[in-house]
Amino acid sequence: MAKKGSGRVIITLECTESRGAGVKVRGMSRYTTTKNKKNTPGRLELMKYNPWLRKHTLHREIKK
Repeated sequence: MAKKGSGRVIITLECTESRGAGVKVRGMSRYTTTKNKKNTPGRLELMKYNPWLRKHTLHREIKK
């Protein structure tokens, strides 16, 4: 757990290729992680593995 007031928040990353293809529940790849709001004020983008597409794809931070 992060310390109180440390500036770290839990975020959700969602696959952009699955979202663009209109895939609903099956095939939607989501990851959770933390980030420091002070060092990374913008939206986080990472290349993560999508098991439904069987390849690495771009995952972007989404709002909860």
